[in-house]
Amino acid sequence: MAQKMKAAIFVEPNRIVLDEKPVPDVGPLDALIRITTTTICGTDIHILKGEYPVARGLTIGHEPVGIIEKLGSAVQGYREGQRVIAGAITPSGHSAACLCGCYSQDGAGTKHGFKPMGGWRFGNTIDGAQAEYLLVPDAMTNLAPIPDALTDEQVLMCPDIMSTGFSGAESGRIKIGDVVAVFAQGPIGLCATAGARLLGATTIIGVDAVPARMEIARRMGADHIVDFTKVDPVEEIMRLTGGRGVDVAIEALGRQETFEAALRVLRPGGTLSSLGVYSGDLKIPLGAFHAGLGDNTIVTTLCPGGKERMRRLMEVIAAARLDTRPLVTHRFKLDRIEEAYDLFANQREGVLKVAITP
Repeated sequence: MAQKMKAAIFVEPNRIVLDEKPVPDVGPLDALIRITTTTICGTDIHILKGEYPVARGLTIGHEPVGIIEKLGSAVQGYREGQRVIAGAITPSGHSAACLCGCYSQDGAGTKHGFKPMGGWRFGNTIDGAQAEYLLVPDAMTNLAPIPDALTDEQVLMCPDIMSTGFSGAESGRIKIGDVVAVFAQGPIGLCATAGARLLGATTIIGVDAVPARMEIARRMGADHIVDFTKVDPVEEIMRLTGGRGVDVAIEALGRQETFEAALRVLRPGGTLSSLGVYSGDLKIPLGAFHAGLGDNTIVTTLCPGGKERMRRLMEVIAAARLDTRPLVTHRFKLDRIEEAYDLFANQREGVLKVAITP
């Protein structure tokens, strides 16, 4: 009889429950890791609410920190008992997208039709990380050893939140001396703020209304905080920039109003870097778009995955360039994950991220 494990399973919209399922079998190129810490992402809430479709019975979660339990017969360069992370995006390394250098889009536009989110497989097209064990495909492409000096919580943001936030700044091609606005200071927006600072932005304007998030935004590198409940954020950002506008606006929420505001605060030729996951059609206003004549760039980003991306992010943590531990505001055992979902989905108690430990 197959060994069983506990897992957070999508049953139907508005129902993710803790149940049992078999521990996965390990194929030649796979690795089975025993999860030591994971978390819940805003995208998981889109799944919970039925705004992003996944198969019923799927284990949710895409941010794994763990220990190698078993290696596939063809996997080399790793050992059982080793602490590792894997990115939320798990490229194969040999798809058309990978060979074009766009690892995040591995799996998009296949013969089976386009699947949103490209190379995002954990908790999307295969079982995910909110469980006692996780099967990692293409292990030699995706497993990144954790430096001994780093704790689980220090690297917990690397698989997705930190990678995505940094990607928003990188895709915006931020330069030394740039002025940057980051709309929404949730976990991804906070990491985008930190990424903008690391890339050389000298004026960073964060937009939010939650006091705790606004405070952390300053610690992450924001020079100004705009409370959108007290002032019009577009007017205030234009005032702060002397009417010039920003070089790069990062949209980290996924709503029409923040997308539109990000477009309106751009300087001529500025870049809108969109990180949000949108659950409906976007409209681009004629005036904000300058009728298509503003030389603006609109770029979307899905964070890159693979072990080299994870290694680089952990180097940032190890070098003390960024401390993401303040983002973990609540901790739950896996047995209480339904309670954790309720807290996170309803954004109570100032929650930013929850650490889940089996």
